[in-house]
Amino acid sequence: MATIDTRIRVAFSAGLIVLLVACGGGGGSSAGGGSSTGTSTPAGGVKLQIVSFGDSLSDVGTYAPIASAVGGGRFTTNPGQVWSQDVAQYYGDSLSAAYTVSIDHKLSAQGGFGYAEGGSTVATPADQYDFLSDVIGNIEMPVNQQVSSYISAHGSFNSGQLVLVWAGANDVLRAGNPPTANTVVQTAATTLAQIVGQIVQAGATHVVVINVPNIGLAPKGIASADGGANLTQLSQLFNSTLNGALQADGLQGKVVQVDSYTWITQLVANFQANGFSMSNTAQACDPSKTPDDTSLLCSPATYVTANADQTYMFADDLHPTTHTHSLFAAYVEQQIAASGLGH
Repeated sequence: MATIDTRIRVAFSAGLIVLLVACGGGGGSSAGGGSSTGTSTPAGGVKLQIVSFGDSLSDVGTYAPIASAVGGGRFTTNPGQVWSQDVAQYYGDSLSAAYTVSIDHKLSAQGGFGYAEGGSTVATPADQYDFLSDVIGNIEMPVNQQVSSYISAHGSFNSGQLVLVWAGANDVLRAGNPPTANTVVQTAATTLAQIVGQIVQAGATHVVVINVPNIGLAPKGIASADGGANLTQLSQLFNSTLNGALQADGLQGKVVQVDSYTWITQLVANFQANGFSMSNTAQACDPSKTPDDTSLLCSPATYVTANADQTYMFADDLHPTTHTHSLFAAYVEQQIAASGLGH
């Protein structure tokens, strides 16, 4: 892993106090309802408080107090939003990080409802992996711990909430090769279904469960020796196992399932029709300029072109750009509406 860029170290020493004051807090909404005020109806047709669990695909700013030193903060083309923030706005809410990490690599509660953290797996402890440890340390909560933390703080979910669950990508990425990888992936998917069951049992009535995207189609996948074949197969295995486990646990009729695997596959096949000039063969964040070559530390200063956040599909070798996140948010909103909630 590359050593953290010297620009971050300089920014830390020069502006740490300012950073912690400006970025350490999260303006979370109350547990009982949305954070929006007034009586206007949001675009989604119904006001909902958003609660999000998952990994970097949904992380709204866990590492912002550190990453903002170089203009980063989320795993996308910063300062753009991730899909879960777009969905929150659609239903008249805002979404901020439940926890943020400080310079001493410790998580602290901020009161937000964005529990998703970059690097998180479904249930494997963070210290078993080495994810940007020189930047953030090994502190990210797995999803089972995210949910437990929410329940510990708030007791239960309620009918005024929309709970978003998107996890499993890191389990697929770290599983290795079959046959061992198959067991790792199947266990993670089965565990995720159990976690969804806990969320439902704790009172959630509107739960969105998103399957793993076709990770083999990410730049990281197509650049691998097998062209992404193993990652694609493991993504499929995770999704089929998750679907079967949700059905076996009697949860399919209680959640809204969103198929991100098919969505991203079709988006890559039709990228130009969706406003992109580059599909999955390049990344918007210039690897030679972006610290650690991660979208977490990507900013307009490190874009390959000024409008790369809108014309490229991927920010780095795994994470979507602002435009891709926006399109996915719209797709999720359509699936929620099709379930009978809002429009």
